[in-house]
Amino acid sequence: MKLELRNVSKFFGQKAAVETVSLTLEGPGFVGVIGRSGAGKSTLLRMINRLGDATTGNVMFDGTDVLSLKGREKRQWQTNCAMVFQQFNLVARMDVVSNVLHGLLGQRSTLSSLLNLWSAADIRRALEILERLGIAEQATKRAEALSGGQQQRVAIARALMQDPQIILADEPIASLDPMNAQVVMDALKRIQVEDGRMVVANLHTLDTARRYCDRVIGMRDGRVVFDGRPDQLTTGVARDIYGADASFSESATSTAIEALGDDREYAAAMLDG
Repeated sequence: MKLELRNVSKFFGQKAAVETVSLTLEGPGFVGVIGRSGAGKSTLLRMINRLGDATTGNVMFDGTDVLSLKGREKRQWQTNCAMVFQQFNLVARMDVVSNVLHGLLGQRSTLSSLLNLWSAADIRRALEILERLGIAEQATKRAEALSGGQQQRVAIARALMQDPQIILADEPIASLDPMNAQVVMDALKRIQVEDGRMVVANLHTLDTARRYCDRVIGMRDGRVVFDGRPDQLTTGVARDIYGADASFSESATSTAIEALGDDREYAAAMLDG
């Protein structure tokens, strides 16, 4: 399992959202991408998943340029490279287990999808995944009745229904309180370790990156400015990634339950730019 980005750029008009990014990710692992809002993190993940195309460059997976894929092959890639979004992207009025089963839509015929024809084996598997994530008792409830943390775990379950080699998580805990953020990050880490999958997550807090990631990539103005181990992510390095001065307070970006304090307004302003 080797994912390689070769001089990937994405321009919107004359503005570079991502510029000449080259990275190689190999084998199972948890990779965190950090940086302030507008650094290019989400655009990068969307290009990898083919939700958006690169302007230039190549995204190679085991020797295949996924940017060249079309039609059925593109859908197969998006099945193998699942996305988890900040806003969950669930069907609010649909029950939880049906939302999870929708992870199979890319692998089914149009008629089966329109008629919601699911096999008993598919339903059992969906329930097993929900059990694994600790929310099987919510299976028959509407998605809109769940808390934010529960909804994000449903979104993760939907991704797991695809049985992907790669999970891309775009700010998966940005909308959650610290307790639910920890539950969601614990789930993603457990999936990565137990299943041997590659997880690439856009994160907005340094403590989360250090706690869960095997590798951290820092982006600033569309470019990679840091690529290293979590223990190399010093306060000085973080200041460079976020373009901050000496007043930067790392504790203000924490999602730890015990770290809630008065620095949050400063942190939000700094990370949002």
